[in-house]
Amino acid sequence: MNKVAVAATTLRMLLGWLMFFAGIEKVLNPEWTAQGFLLSAKTFPDFYAWFALPMNTWWVDPMNAWGITLVGVGLLLGVAVRPAAWAGALLMVLYYFPQNVFPTVPHGYIVEEHVIYAAALIFIAVFAPAQHFGLGKMCRQTPLGKLPVIGPML
Repeated sequence: MNKVAVAATTLRMLLGWLMFFAGIEKVLNPEWTAQGFLLSAKTFPDFYAWFALPMNTWWVDPMNAWGITLVGVGLLLGVAVRPAAWAGALLMVLYYFPQNVFPTVPHGYIVEEHVIYAAALIFIAVFAPAQHFGLGKMCRQTPLGKLPVIGPML
């Protein structure tokens, strides 16, 4: 058994667990909204305030909650690992700016947990051994997995 593949897969699954539970608690809470987070943005406040407008929260809230949940599911199950990891990295970058007065962060300068998560997710997206163990290979054998656009993403 390849120790590097096991370590990369373990990282993938741990991040999947983290993302899944961060998302599912939002999905299951009908009172949850991203408005407070978005309206308190310290960096790019106008950009994030646009997402908090009433005309946008109807799609921003479910996209955020379900997006992070599905990133977690993909990473946990090993299905669509690359798209899930890239989507997760993008979400981490979007989550990074509102809570920090860039470039300072609460415990340092520039680097905080969202940067680490994004870097780990990018590693998973580009490092093939992180994708060896999971249901993706089985899904690629199905009729859906044989489609030219869908198959490579699984």
